[in-house]
Amino acid sequence: MRQIKLIWDFRGETAAKTAKHHEIHLKEYIDIEKFPVIITGFEIKNEMHAIAFMVVSDDNMIQVRDALKPHRGEIYQ
Repeated sequence: MRQIKLIWDFRGETAAKTAKHHEIHLKEYIDIEKFPVIITGFEIKNEMHAIAFMVVSDDNMIQVRDALKPHRGEIYQ
């Protein structure tokens, strides 16, 4: 089954801290919705850009997209 990486972008001096904190909320959402194990994380792209992400299956993508409104998505490999 195809997996989708949903991405939230954060920019500015506090981007890394905000992305790290956003991942906490993504994990809380996973617990509330009782999703099977899903990959989450955050990455620092540079000093002014960081992302938080969640990898979901195709089956769950629309539900998560509509509820959490990620900025973008890509196929996860």
